[in-house]
Amino acid sequence: MGPSDAARHVRSAELLSIGTELTAGETRDTNAPELAASLTALGVTVGRVTALPDRLDIVTEAFESGLRRADLVVSTGGLGPTPDDLTREAIARVCGETPEVDPGLESWLRGLWARRAMPFPESNRKQAWLIPSAVALPNPNGTAPGWLVRQAAGGVVVALPGPPREMRPMWHDHALPALQTSGLGADVAIRTFRLMGIGESQVAEILGEDVLRRRNPEIATYARAEAVDVRISAVADATGSPAELVETAVAFVTDRLGEHIWATGSTTWSAAIGARLAELGWHVAATEIATRGQLATLLGDVDWLVLDEIRSDDAANDGPNDGPSARLLTAARDVRERTGAEVGLALRARERGPDTVVSVAVVTPTREHAERRMAFLGGSQGRTRAALTAAAVLLAVLRTEDGATRVGVEASG
Repeated sequence: MGPSDAARHVRSAELLSIGTELTAGETRDTNAPELAASLTALGVTVGRVTALPDRLDIVTEAFESGLRRADLVVSTGGLGPTPDDLTREAIARVCGETPEVDPGLESWLRGLWARRAMPFPESNRKQAWLIPSAVALPNPNGTAPGWLVRQAAGGVVVALPGPPREMRPMWHDHALPALQTSGLGADVAIRTFRLMGIGESQVAEILGEDVLRRRNPEIATYARAEAVDVRISAVADATGSPAELVETAVAFVTDRLGEHIWATGSTTWSAAIGARLAELGWHVAATEIATRGQLATLLGDVDWLVLDEIRSDDAANDGPNDGPSARLLTAARDVRERTGAEVGLALRARERGPDTVVSVAVVTPTREHAERRMAFLGGSQGRTRAALTAAAVLLAVLRTEDGATRVGVEASG
């Protein structure tokens, strides 16, 4: 069969990650999440992501079933020259076609070896294979051209190499443009809110099961390491444009969860804090106690953090009248004065039973604030959550700054 001249609009996709090293747990798949994010942003619904061993029967069945369910199947891996690289064979079986060596591809491959004055391994000729319904996708970073296959029935297959440095440019520079010429995805609008101070189960309970089961707009919750995300997405339908549908859902979500929203999109804590500090023209100096540097790890190498002092817990030196708020405020004042930073931050983590008590103090030119919270779990997870708590408290304080000159002390917890 020849390539279809009238490929159907691609609205749905499945992803296949091919390689026994993936199913044996020897290699972590980073390709599928990247491809899924790329397709989703273009309004393509990704229905399945599957890892497969290097077995011809299993890979063939995955392509067959994927094309029955979705408009597009994208695979990564299995395009090498060895006998266990079987992606081309599987696609050929599904299409009922026989691979043959393409003279142009073979010449290109032989040229790669000739430039290095090396003999050409005949096993590599399979990387020059094509079937009638496939076109080759260039690979300037390796020896495995990809395939873009359009079936007569309208289904589309894209086969990409496994190494990310080869997969990524082939996808963005060649496969995506080719798919977009015949219609890819739908007009889509997306808004993501990042939440603090609330768990995913609480978010789900507040929003309600009926809301979370709707399809358009779709509202989904995700528990991330640094936040709980609420993602709202919509495509056009009879009731409105994607933007209109998303805005309706945004009003609903912000009405119920507004007090917990600290950022949108993929904003990090460091970026959110840095943006607010840039508006104020301020810098931060920090002291973290018994966290093993988790706050420094969270914030990263940023210009606005002039010092992050990491200390062990010195609870034995606590005076009889040194409550946690007073002690932490003293530490925040001290690091602020020593460095000349506008903001002093002090963080202390202490395990209490299975959980962690987190004490945070922030001193700015206009106010002093201290509070204590209980973080879920102890050990390294408790210390990580302590750093997140400190970032949340710092950002909340910075966002209340209004340029007032008075200095007051606030305490909570």
